[in-house]
Amino acid sequence: MYQSISTSMNRRKIFFQGIKDVLPLNIPVVLFGVFYAVLCIELGFSSHFAIATSLIIFAGGSQLIFITLFTAGAVPWVIFGSVIMNNSRNILYGAVFSRYIENKNGLWKLILSFFLTDQCFAVSNQYLKKNYNQKFSHYHMLGSGITVWIIWQLSNLVGIWLGNVVSDQLSLNFFVAITFLALIAKDLGKLDHFLVILLSAICSLIFYNLPLKAYVIVSATAGIILAYILNKKFKGIFK
Repeated sequence: MYQSISTSMNRRKIFFQGIKDVLPLNIPVVLFGVFYAVLCIELGFSSHFAIATSLIIFAGGSQLIFITLFTAGAVPWVIFGSVIMNNSRNILYGAVFSRYIENKNGLWKLILSFFLTDQCFAVSNQYLKKNYNQKFSHYHMLGSGITVWIIWQLSNLVGIWLGNVVSDQLSLNFFVAITFLALIAKDLGKLDHFLVILLSAICSLIFYNLPLKAYVIVSATAGIILAYILNKKFKGIFK
Protein backbone atom coordinates (compact mmCIF):
# COMPACT_ATOMS: atom_id res chain seq x y z
CA MET A 1 0.00 0.00 0.00
CA TYR A 2 2.72 2.45 1.02
CA GLN A 3 4.72 1.52 -2.08
CA SER A 4 1.66 2.20 -4.26
CA ILE A 5 1.17 5.63 -2.67
CA SER A 6 4.85 6.44 -3.08
CA THR A 7 4.76 5.38 -6.74
CA SER A 8 1.70 7.55 -7.39
CA MET A 9 3.33 10.56 -5.71
CA ASN A 10 6.50 10.06 -7.73
CA ARG A 11 4.54 10.00 -10.99
CA ARG A 12 2.67 13.18 -10.08
CA LYS A 13 5.88 14.90 -9.04
CA ILE A 14 7.56 14.17 -12.39
CA PHE A 15 4.40 15.04 -14.31
CA PHE A 16 4.11 18.44 -12.63
CA GLN A 17 7.83 19.03 -13.09
CA GLY A 18 7.21 18.70 -16.83
CA ILE A 19 4.45 21.30 -16.58
CA LYS A 20 6.67 23.66 -14.60
CA ASP A 21 9.60 23.31 -16.99
CA VAL A 22 7.62 23.94 -20.17
CA LEU A 23 5.45 26.86 -19.01
CA PRO A 24 8.02 29.62 -19.73
CA LEU A 25 8.19 28.51 -23.37
CA ASN A 26 4.46 28.93 -23.88
CA ILE A 27 4.26 32.72 -23.97
CA PRO A 28 5.00 32.88 -27.72
CA VAL A 29 2.87 29.75 -28.24
CA VAL A 30 -0.16 31.70 -27.03
CA LEU A 31 0.48 34.48 -29.53
CA PHE A 32 1.16 31.96 -32.30
CA GLY A 33 -2.11 30.19 -31.50
CA VAL A 34 -4.07 33.44 -31.55
CA PHE A 35 -2.49 34.34 -34.89
CA TYR A 36 -3.39 30.97 -36.41
CA ALA A 37 -7.03 31.17 -35.35
CA VAL A 38 -7.37 34.75 -36.59
CA LEU A 39 -5.82 33.80 -39.94
CA CYS A 40 -8.23 30.88 -40.30
CA ILE A 41 -11.21 33.19 -39.88
CA GLU A 42 -9.72 35.77 -42.26
CA LEU A 43 -9.21 33.12 -44.95
CA GLY A 44 -12.85 32.07 -44.72
CA PHE A 45 -12.56 28.93 -42.60
CA SER A 46 -15.07 28.35 -39.83
CA SER A 47 -14.24 28.44 -36.14
CA HIS A 48 -15.02 24.72 -36.01
CA PHE A 49 -12.36 24.10 -38.65
CA ALA A 50 -9.77 26.08 -36.69
CA ILE A 51 -10.54 24.16 -33.51
CA ALA A 52 -10.62 20.76 -35.24
CA THR A 53 -7.24 21.20 -36.94
CA SER A 54 -5.65 22.19 -33.64
CA LEU A 55 -7.20 19.28 -31.79
CA ILE A 56 -6.18 16.69 -34.38
CA ILE A 57 -3.06 17.96 -36.18
CA PHE A 58 -1.55 19.91 -33.26
CA ALA A 59 1.37 21.34 -35.25
CA GLY A 60 1.24 25.10 -35.66
CA GLY A 61 3.67 25.42 -38.55
CA SER A 62 2.04 22.61 -40.51
CA GLN A 63 -1.41 24.01 -39.86
CA LEU A 64 -0.37 27.40 -41.23
CA ILE A 65 1.11 25.82 -44.36
CA PHE A 66 -2.02 23.74 -44.87
CA ILE A 67 -4.51 26.62 -44.76
CA THR A 68 -2.37 29.00 -46.83
CA LEU A 69 -1.69 26.46 -49.59
CA PHE A 70 -5.29 25.25 -49.57
CA THR A 71 -6.71 28.75 -50.02
CA ALA A 72 -4.08 29.44 -52.69
CA GLY A 73 -5.49 26.54 -54.73
CA ALA A 74 -2.48 24.21 -54.47
CA VAL A 75 -3.01 20.63 -55.57
CA PRO A 76 -3.40 18.05 -52.77
CA TRP A 77 0.00 16.38 -53.26
CA VAL A 78 1.78 19.73 -52.91
CA ILE A 79 -0.14 20.53 -49.72
CA PHE A 80 0.49 17.08 -48.28
CA GLY A 81 4.18 17.08 -49.24
CA SER A 82 4.77 20.56 -47.83
CA VAL A 83 3.11 19.70 -44.53
CA ILE A 84 5.10 16.47 -44.22
CA MET A 85 8.40 18.18 -45.03
CA ASN A 86 7.72 21.02 -42.60
CA ASN A 87 6.97 18.55 -39.84
CA SER A 88 9.90 16.27 -40.70
CA ARG A 89 11.95 17.61 -37.78
CA ASN A 90 9.72 15.48 -35.58
CA ILE A 91 11.44 12.45 -37.08
CA LEU A 92 14.66 13.75 -35.54
CA TYR A 93 12.90 14.36 -32.23
CA GLY A 94 11.50 10.85 -32.31
CA ALA A 95 14.93 9.38 -32.99
CA VAL A 96 16.30 11.12 -29.90
CA PHE A 97 13.39 10.14 -27.66
CA SER A 98 13.12 6.55 -28.89
CA ARG A 99 15.79 5.34 -26.48
CA TYR A 100 13.89 6.82 -23.55
CA ILE A 101 10.60 5.07 -24.32
CA GLU A 102 11.77 1.92 -26.11
CA ASN A 103 10.53 -0.25 -23.24
CA LYS A 104 7.06 1.34 -23.10
CA ASN A 105 4.03 -0.32 -24.67
CA GLY A 106 2.48 0.78 -27.94
CA LEU A 107 -0.17 2.97 -26.31
CA TRP A 108 2.42 4.97 -24.38
CA LYS A 109 4.50 5.45 -27.52
CA LEU A 110 1.46 6.64 -29.46
CA ILE A 111 0.41 9.14 -26.77
CA LEU A 112 3.89 10.57 -26.23
CA SER A 113 4.50 10.82 -29.98
CA PHE A 114 1.33 12.89 -30.41
CA PHE A 115 2.37 15.35 -27.69
CA LEU A 116 5.98 15.61 -28.88
CA THR A 117 6.30 19.28 -29.86
CA ASP A 118 9.27 21.63 -30.08
CA GLN A 119 8.64 22.90 -26.55
CA CYS A 120 8.22 19.40 -25.14
CA PHE A 121 11.44 18.27 -26.81
CA ALA A 122 13.38 21.29 -25.54
CA VAL A 123 12.62 20.68 -21.86
CA SER A 124 11.99 16.94 -21.63
CA ASN A 125 15.14 16.03 -23.53
CA GLN A 126 17.19 17.86 -20.90
CA TYR A 127 15.29 16.15 -18.07
CA LEU A 128 15.48 12.66 -19.56
CA LYS A 129 19.21 12.93 -20.23
CA LYS A 130 19.76 13.62 -16.52
CA ASN A 131 17.23 11.05 -15.31
CA TYR A 132 17.65 8.33 -17.92
CA ASN A 133 17.31 5.44 -15.45
CA GLN A 134 14.35 6.88 -13.55
CA LYS A 135 11.37 4.54 -13.90
CA PHE A 136 8.70 7.18 -14.49
CA SER A 137 10.79 9.78 -16.31
CA HIS A 138 8.44 9.63 -19.32
CA TYR A 139 5.79 11.36 -17.21
CA HIS A 140 7.83 14.51 -17.68
CA MET A 141 7.17 14.26 -21.44
CA LEU A 142 3.49 13.67 -20.73
CA GLY A 143 3.26 16.70 -18.46
CA SER A 144 5.07 19.06 -20.80
CA GLY A 145 3.24 17.78 -23.89
CA ILE A 146 -0.26 18.01 -22.43
CA THR A 147 0.49 21.51 -21.14
CA VAL A 148 1.47 22.77 -24.60
CA TRP A 149 -1.58 21.05 -26.13
CA ILE A 150 -4.01 22.69 -23.68
CA ILE A 151 -2.43 26.14 -24.05
CA TRP A 152 -2.52 25.80 -27.84
CA GLN A 153 -6.25 24.98 -27.78
CA LEU A 154 -7.04 27.86 -25.41
CA SER A 155 -5.05 30.34 -27.47
CA ASN A 156 -6.97 29.24 -30.56
CA LEU A 157 -10.25 29.92 -28.77
CA VAL A 158 -9.00 33.39 -27.82
CA GLY A 159 -8.00 34.03 -31.45
CA ILE A 160 -11.44 32.99 -32.71
CA TRP A 161 -13.08 35.27 -30.17
CA LEU A 162 -10.89 38.27 -30.92
CA GLY A 163 -11.19 37.78 -34.68
CA ASN A 164 -10.44 40.73 -36.89
CA VAL A 165 -9.86 43.11 -33.97
CA VAL A 166 -6.50 41.50 -33.29
CA SER A 167 -5.41 41.13 -36.91
CA ASP A 168 -6.25 44.73 -37.77
CA GLN A 169 -4.21 46.22 -34.94
CA LEU A 170 -1.33 43.79 -34.40
CA SER A 171 1.12 42.05 -36.69
CA LEU A 172 1.35 38.60 -35.13
CA ASN A 173 3.46 36.95 -37.86
CA PHE A 174 6.58 37.83 -35.92
CA PHE A 175 5.56 35.61 -33.02
CA VAL A 176 5.83 32.50 -35.17
CA ALA A 177 9.58 33.10 -35.32
CA ILE A 178 9.68 34.10 -31.63
CA THR A 179 8.16 30.73 -30.72
CA PHE A 180 11.18 28.89 -32.11
CA LEU A 181 13.78 31.46 -31.04
CA ALA A 182 12.64 30.96 -27.44
CA LEU A 183 13.55 27.27 -27.71
CA ILE A 184 17.17 27.87 -28.69
CA ALA A 185 17.91 31.06 -26.71
CA LYS A 186 19.67 29.21 -23.90
CA ASP A 187 21.98 27.45 -26.39
CA LEU A 188 23.23 30.59 -28.10
CA GLY A 189 25.83 31.11 -25.38
CA LYS A 190 27.54 27.77 -26.12
CA LEU A 191 29.98 28.05 -29.01
CA ASP A 192 29.42 24.58 -30.46
CA HIS A 193 25.64 24.95 -30.23
CA PHE A 194 25.85 28.41 -31.76
CA LEU A 195 27.87 27.11 -34.71
CA VAL A 196 25.33 24.36 -35.37
CA ILE A 197 22.44 26.84 -35.15
CA LEU A 198 24.26 29.30 -37.40
CA LEU A 199 24.97 26.69 -40.07
CA SER A 200 21.38 25.46 -40.01
CA ALA A 201 20.11 29.03 -40.33
CA ILE A 202 22.41 29.78 -43.27
CA CYS A 203 21.37 26.57 -45.03
CA SER A 204 17.71 27.46 -44.46
CA LEU A 205 18.23 30.78 -46.24
CA ILE A 206 20.26 29.30 -49.09
CA PHE A 207 17.90 26.40 -49.77
CA TYR A 208 14.63 28.13 -48.82
CA ASN A 209 13.22 27.89 -52.35
CA LEU A 210 13.60 24.12 -52.61
CA PRO A 211 10.29 22.43 -53.46
CA LEU A 212 8.09 20.88 -50.75
CA LYS A 213 9.87 22.84 -48.00
CA ALA A 214 12.85 20.51 -48.36
CA TYR A 215 15.08 23.20 -46.85
CA VAL A 216 13.92 21.96 -43.44
CA ILE A 217 15.56 18.58 -43.98
CA VAL A 218 18.65 20.04 -45.69
CA SER A 219 19.36 22.55 -42.92
CA ALA A 220 18.66 20.01 -40.17
CA THR A 221 20.94 17.46 -41.82
CA ALA A 222 23.73 20.02 -42.17
CA GLY A 223 23.39 20.90 -38.49
CA ILE A 224 23.47 17.25 -37.43
CA ILE A 225 26.60 16.56 -39.49
CA LEU A 226 28.38 19.57 -38.01
CA ALA A 227 27.30 18.58 -34.49
CA TYR A 228 28.68 15.08 -35.07
CA ILE A 229 32.00 16.44 -36.34
CA LEU A 230 32.34 18.86 -33.44
CA ASN A 231 31.46 16.16 -30.92
CA LYS A 232 33.87 13.59 -32.39
CA LYS A 233 36.80 15.70 -33.53
CA PHE A 234 36.74 18.76 -31.29
CA LYS A 235 34.94 17.55 -28.17
CA GLY A 236 37.69 18.73 -25.81
CA ILE A 237 37.64 22.26 -27.15
CA PHE A 238 33.97 22.85 -26.40
CA LYS A 239 33.79 21.42 -22.90
